[in-house]
Amino acid sequence: MHETYQMRIAAISLHTCPLAALGGKETGGMNVYVRELSRQLGMNGIMVDVFTRSQNPDLPRVVSMGPGSRVIHIPAGAERPLDKHRLSRHIPEFLNGMIRFAEQEGISYDLVHSHYWLSGWIGALLKPLWGIPWVHMYHTLGFLNNHVARPGEVKEPSIRLTMEAKIGKEAERVVVPTPMEKAHLIWSLGIAPEKIRVIPCGVDVELFQPVDPHKARNLLGLDSGRFILFVGRLTPVKGLDTLIRAFRILADRGWNNGKGVRLLIVGGDQEEPDADSSELSSLAGSLGVADKMLFLGPQRQSLLPLFYASAEVCVLPSRYESFGMVALEAMACGKPVVASNVGGLAFSVLNDETGVLVPEGDPSALAVHLSFLLDHPEVARTLGRRAAQRALNFRWPLIANRMLDLYHQLTPSRKPATAPQQKAQEIPKSDPQRSISNRPRYYYR
Repeated sequence: MHETYQMRIAAISLHTCPLAALGGKETGGMNVYVRELSRQLGMNGIMVDVFTRSQNPDLPRVVSMGPGSRVIHIPAGAERPLDKHRLSRHIPEFLNGMIRFAEQEGISYDLVHSHYWLSGWIGALLKPLWGIPWVHMYHTLGFLNNHVARPGEVKEPSIRLTMEAKIGKEAERVVVPTPMEKAHLIWSLGIAPEKIRVIPCGVDVELFQPVDPHKARNLLGLDSGRFILFVGRLTPVKGLDTLIRAFRILADRGWNNGKGVRLLIVGGDQEEPDADSSELSSLAGSLGVADKMLFLGPQRQSLLPLFYASAEVCVLPSRYESFGMVALEAMACGKPVVASNVGGLAFSVLNDETGVLVPEGDPSALAVHLSFLLDHPEVARTLGRRAAQRALNFRWPLIANRMLDLYHQLTPSRKPATAPQQKAQEIPKSDPQRSISNRPRYYYR
C-alpha cells in the first residue's frame, strides 16, 4: 500500500456484503449504510477496508468501492450464502483471515468499526490482538426483535442476547442512529451513557431526489393510476400484513375499486422471488385485494427513486425499525411517509409535518390516514415538500463528518492539523434520470 491516508479503518460486516449485488435474505438497510458511509469516508481521505465473508468464490478477493474504500472477501466456511445463525462456527476462520490479510498487505489499522452483533463478536476478539479503538453499531437489537415476535415466529438465540450485552460493555464506543436506541441500550443492556454516540443514518440526495411522477411511471412501464408504495424485506417484522389488511379497509370504502388505487410492493428474495411473497399473496387473496397489488420483487437501487416518485405515499407498517432508511429515501424524493410509531421511525418521520405516525399493528388507523392523504393530495404534496427539506439534514457528507469526529476523538494522534472540509451538497439541478442511470446496479431488499 503506497497511498497516504489520514487514518486506516477496518470495518467488519461478516454476514452480508455491502456491495449487495443481488437481493437476498440478508440484504437491506445495513448494506446501504456500510457501503455509503465507507465511500464517503474514503472521499474524506480515510482508508476503509470492509471485511465480509466470501459467498462466491468467483468474485475478486478485493473489490474497490471508490477512492479509499474497498471490500475484502474473506473465505470462512463454504463460499455460498449460509444461514447467519450458523455463522458463529466460522468466526475463528474469519478472524484469522482478517489478520493474515493485514499482515500480507503490511497494514496497521487505527480503528475497528463492527456492524451487527456477529461482527461485534469479531471486534471483541480483535481488541486484545490489535490493541486499537473499537467502535460498534448494532443496526438491530435481538431483545427488541424478540419483543415484537408473535407466537410461532423464530426468536433470536440466547447467544445473540449475551453477546450484544458483552459487546456494549467492551467496545470503546457504540454508535446508535436515534436517542430512543440509546435509551434502550442504557436501560436494557446496562451500557454506560458516555460510551454511546447518536449519529443518524444518511441518505444519498444525489440519487434520491424528486422526479416528475409522470416521467417516473413511463420509465417503469406503469400506467397513470394512483399508487401506494411499500419498500422493504418481506419478513414479519416489516408488518406488511397490517398494510394488506388496511388495503382491504380502503377497498370497503371504495378506494381500490372505483377510484383505482393500487399497492406496489418492492422487496423479496432475488434467488427465490416467490418464497417470501407466497404467504402474503394468500392473505391478499383471502381478503379479495390480490388483483390490486403488485409484488415487484427486489429492484435495483438506481430504480427506487422512480418507484417513490410514482407513488402518492410510502408506507412503513413495521413492528420494529432501528432507523428505517426507506423512510429517508422516500422523504428525499419528496414523498410523505405513513409509518408505525416505533423505534427509529418516530425519529425520522415528523408527525403531521413530513408524514404521519400511526399505532403499530392497527389496520384501521392506517387505513384512515391513507384514505385522508388520498382524498387530500394537496396535503400529501405539502408533507412531501417538507420531507424533502428534512432529508437534507441527513445527507451522507454530514453524517460521515460526524462519524469522522468520533474516530478522531478515539485516535487523536491521527487527526490532521486541518481536517478536509467536505463541500455541502445541494439537490442537483441536472436531470435526475441521468444521475439515476449512472448508479451501480445494486439490488435493494
